[in-house]
Amino acid sequence: MAHSKGGTPLDFRNTEDLKKHVFSILDFYYPTCIDYDNGGYINGFLDDGSINDTTTKHLVATSRYIYIFSIGGLLDGPAWCQEAARHGIRFLNNHHLDKENNGYFFELNGTEPENTSKMAYGHAFVLLASSIALKAGVEEAKEVLENVYEVVETHFWDSEHNLYKDEWDAAWTELSSYRGQNPNMHMCEAMLTAYEATGEEKYLDKAHTLAKAVTGKLAERSGGLVWENYTPDWQPDFEFNKNNTKDEFRPYGFIPGHQFEWSKMLMWLDRYKSEPWMKERAEALFQKGWDLGFDKEYGGIYFTLSPECDVIDTDKNYWVMSEAIAAAALLAERTGKTDYLEFYDQLFKYSSDYFIDYKYGGWYQLLDRANERYSHVKSPPPKTDYHPVAACYQSIIALKA
Repeated sequence: MAHSKGGTPLDFRNTEDLKKHVFSILDFYYPTCIDYDNGGYINGFLDDGSINDTTTKHLVATSRYIYIFSIGGLLDGPAWCQEAARHGIRFLNNHHLDKENNGYFFELNGTEPENTSKMAYGHAFVLLASSIALKAGVEEAKEVLENVYEVVETHFWDSEHNLYKDEWDAAWTELSSYRGQNPNMHMCEAMLTAYEATGEEKYLDKAHTLAKAVTGKLAERSGGLVWENYTPDWQPDFEFNKNNTKDEFRPYGFIPGHQFEWSKMLMWLDRYKSEPWMKERAEALFQKGWDLGFDKEYGGIYFTLSPECDVIDTDKNYWVMSEAIAAAALLAERTGKTDYLEFYDQLFKYSSDYFIDYKYGGWYQLLDRANERYSHVKSPPPKTDYHPVAACYQSIIALKA
């Protein structure tokens, strides 16, 4: 049986216990993460909650903090949850926003832009953050949501392929030739969240278009699983970042975690716009992710597979477990099959045994194959434990359905 920070046993099928777990994560970060000097949030923490990076301000981290505090608000948390989210919205507007060219700078050093690239991945998280904050009652988030949506449609949308391009320079004059599924997956998540926050069909339609393009067209081009990296005309690029499985945003390989994440996305989409192919693809992606990625000896899910589907990175990553948990919860709800609840229990038990820190709060980031930690850095930029908070939130919704 898992234990909460205070030592009380947790039942992860119990929605109140899932809420407790969310707040134990928020308590790890808050109030230490609030940067009163520069605005925004502190991005770097050691296992015990000590700060190890005061200057990095990552667009993805800022957005993920807004997300987790907004979830706290939606789960009827204390008033500081909403205020902590509002604090991040202000920082997006005051410092990440490029006042000259529009769009959002990817990384700041304090309040000064350090990486001025305009990344689809980062903009997806701004859309996610502003949507969930609006849903949680942060009215200022509406302006951010409307602005970032206009930016992504104007600059990133590739109408020929129904997918988002990846990276521009600050002035929107130079487009990278790289294309990736990862920003499109997070854009799908953001569009679903924007639809839930506003009820506007355009967001749901875009989520549907993206899900069909990636889990249909792109997956077919690489044998049924979703590959990570693509050429400008959206053919799988099996040479890009070859064997660099540790790239934060453009890892090499088939990532089992992303098969689970798309499985979750399809079942989330199915809630609002149900079509038979969604369940079929969601179940297939989940099963392939499990069959190819599950470590029968040590538990958990391997990180990366080669083009031939051989395991090439045996590490266990916190976000992979979180996404597999969320996928299992949504599949259990949408299909009615109890097998998925058994997967859910197994995944949460493993995560409870190895990833969840019941002493200080939060999740460890990365383990080796035998489930040993590499480092005492719990939360480097841009982690912020958004994945486990999101998994618990989605599981609460699914379990209550």
